[in-house]
Amino acid sequence: MVLQSTRFLAFFVLVGVAAPSPSAAEQHRKLSAVPFNDVKVQDQFWTPRLTTNREKSLPHNLKWCEQTGRISNFAKAGKLMPGNFEGIYFNDSDVYKVLEGAAYSLADTPDPTLEKQVDEVIAKIAAAQQADGYLNCFYTLKEPGRRWNNLKDMHELYCGGHMIEAAVAHYRATGRKNFLDVAVKFADHVDQTFGPEKRAGVCGHEEVELAMVKLYQATGEKRYLDLANFFIDVRGDKTKREIWGAYHQDHQPVREQSEIVGHAVRAMYLYSGTADVAAYSGDPRLIGAMDRLWRNVVEQKMYITGGIGARHDGESFGDAYELPNDAAYCETCAAIGLALWAHRLNLMHGDAQYADVLERVLYNGILSGVALHGELFFYVNPLSSVGKHHRQPFFSCACCPSNVVRFIPSVPGYVYAVGEKGVYVNLYVAGSGKVKLGDDAVKLTQQTQYPWDGKVKLTVEPTSQKDFAIHLRVPGWCRDAKVKIRGSDVKQPEIERGYLKLAGPWKAGDVIELDLPMEVERIEAHPRVKADAGRVALQRGPVVYCLEAVDNGGHVHDIVLPREPKFTTEHRADLLGGVTVIKSTDQKGRPIMAVPYHVWDHRQPGEMAVWVTQEGKSATPELNDPSWQGKLYRKY
Repeated sequence: MVLQSTRFLAFFVLVGVAAPSPSAAEQHRKLSAVPFNDVKVQDQFWTPRLTTNREKSLPHNLKWCEQTGRISNFAKAGKLMPGNFEGIYFNDSDVYKVLEGAAYSLADTPDPTLEKQVDEVIAKIAAAQQADGYLNCFYTLKEPGRRWNNLKDMHELYCGGHMIEAAVAHYRATGRKNFLDVAVKFADHVDQTFGPEKRAGVCGHEEVELAMVKLYQATGEKRYLDLANFFIDVRGDKTKREIWGAYHQDHQPVREQSEIVGHAVRAMYLYSGTADVAAYSGDPRLIGAMDRLWRNVVEQKMYITGGIGARHDGESFGDAYELPNDAAYCETCAAIGLALWAHRLNLMHGDAQYADVLERVLYNGILSGVALHGELFFYVNPLSSVGKHHRQPFFSCACCPSNVVRFIPSVPGYVYAVGEKGVYVNLYVAGSGKVKLGDDAVKLTQQTQYPWDGKVKLTVEPTSQKDFAIHLRVPGWCRDAKVKIRGSDVKQPEIERGYLKLAGPWKAGDVIELDLPMEVERIEAHPRVKADAGRVALQRGPVVYCLEAVDNGGHVHDIVLPREPKFTTEHRADLLGGVTVIKSTDQKGRPIMAVPYHVWDHRQPGEMAVWVTQEGKSATPELNDPSWQGKLYRKY
């Protein structure tokens, strides 16, 4: 069977309290993610990264949190030790994110030493919590009596949101409630303070919205879902409160928004929470807003790496097609936020286009944010450099390192989903997953060298013969997919929302073979992206490439590709942790080599470029070419 994707060029529970039961209002959500603790990764690409995150990045970040006073702030607030508050007022959030990453790691690899260390920090957090549930070290230590005084700037709800996320992850990973109890007490305090007939306030830095949904999912307490909905309802509504403008996504009600504006990370967290609420409520106006804003991002404001947020000023989105390369901001946290939003929209709509973007940002814009050895981090991820931009061990505003630490070990939770129509495979990662279908479970085992090779062998193991569908995502970059079942070609498979639908019945030992050929492709940007006029980028499979000076005679910005370049690929196990490189020659016949963007800046400092000049490609393209309608990138 041969299958061509039609999407690429369009853009290019556990022991404890009861979980919520489905309701009629919840029916718009088509899929549910298979939990991270039901997926085991055994993969040449991801296993080393999970190991590095657990053994290097996690202790590195814990150490920095200790050295900078982030952890001792809780001990001081809890009167376990004397001292003053240290650092930036939202430093609590970094500790919470590191604890969330630790919880994911404990679910994958039990570690008594790490668990003891985590429990010690949780005890300090619990001690810092006030009797009524309020918890924020800055206000407890530095400005007592002024809590909830400056919601616009001081991030109290943002910090509390990250605490809730960490507590839920810890509960799901361990089954223990010592951290969850703290989160519930805080959430109850927030519920007593904010809401209809109470205070109509929102946080200047969104995060608590999605966190309240997670707490609802873990506890079944609908008040938390209602509170998330309330925070979304009053944002941008000047009839309810003073609004703060576009930087905070607070310029108009969320249901009326159509253009993505303001601080990129804040926007992603807000819309992740909004997507969750929309999926539960089925509110057509919220769903419509999500769809409009999504199109605005992927059709006008997203880098080919999945990076978002073009401007350093305000860490914000720019105008439509404003995507500079050397001056790109592309904060690592914003890339992670886009992954969170894309994942939720995939679950809400059951549509592979969202998983395509999740994959794009995962293999490019997120992984670039952490060094291979796990102890250096990018805050900003430009697509061009003169050789002076490098990863750092930590930052005074440490949101990106701690965000990486929590996101990388959560990747297993993005691989599979389940819906009424069967099992969905969103990411191709070697390992196994246990997927619950009704009262039974099916084990799925993947064997693959993805993202360097597009061949995937999927073994299906139900406990007995069962009739259900398996939906395999055909990535938007793939034009010639082939599939076999039990060794026989599938001639005319059904395609549903970007998924190849394979009907049952299935019995233990059935094997599916998926082949996603990975060709080197030149990609061009929309003519209105001025920074990329006359240029192309190289992509193979989900991986975007760049040229570094160390591989290309000490310079890359003057390289020009010939009109019809010939490409070869070579997998280099000895290079940058094992990568597939792209080789060719430039216009003058000199050899050139490209490496994956996510591993740049690991060798000698020097120039780097994602977009390179292409001979014969106009630097003044037709700006009103109708063939670009709805597209930001396409094959050149």
